[in-house]
Amino acid sequence: MRLQNISITFLLVLLFSFVGYSQESKENKETTTYILVRHSEKDTSDRSNRNPDLTEEGKKRSNNLVKILANFEIDKVYSTNYTRTLQTAEPISKDRNIEITQYDPRNLYDDEFQTQTKGKTSIVVGHSNTTPTFVNKIIGQKKYNDIDEKDYSKLFIIKITGDVITDTVLNID
Repeated sequence: MRLQNISITFLLVLLFSFVGYSQESKENKETTTYILVRHSEKDTSDRSNRNPDLTEEGKKRSNNLVKILANFEIDKVYSTNYTRTLQTAEPISKDRNIEITQYDPRNLYDDEFQTQTKGKTSIVVGHSNTTPTFVNKIIGQKKYNDIDEKDYSKLFIIKITGDVITDTVLNID
């Protein structure tokens, strides 16, 4: 009987030790979240214009992004230096009172960017080719291809906690 009590006590101590260790290790690991989207619908009526505005439909989609991301605590908003990406980022920037930080799509996910975004939730607005490339760079594998020129619905969510990286793609309309 006494041996059984000692065994049960030992097992309980052991069990609570692992639970405490598990909780402690989870609490010490920050989660970094990246939400990446392609800019909304652009005006293609003038083929010579390399920096067009958003269409009315694009403006509606950009405003809808505020509603879609309502439950996310956004810390940073990033955009390339193009009218269409800045106009896509503007509604969330205004809603959250966060200044838009411009980034160079040719210099993706460098050490400085990683340091500035660590433990934060950042939205990154890019293009049909740079957004999947950025996602692939973050997750460390070539998983996503360029987005079709007519597709404005992809929303990528990447979460990094310690060494665990998860990625999700949503189609938003």
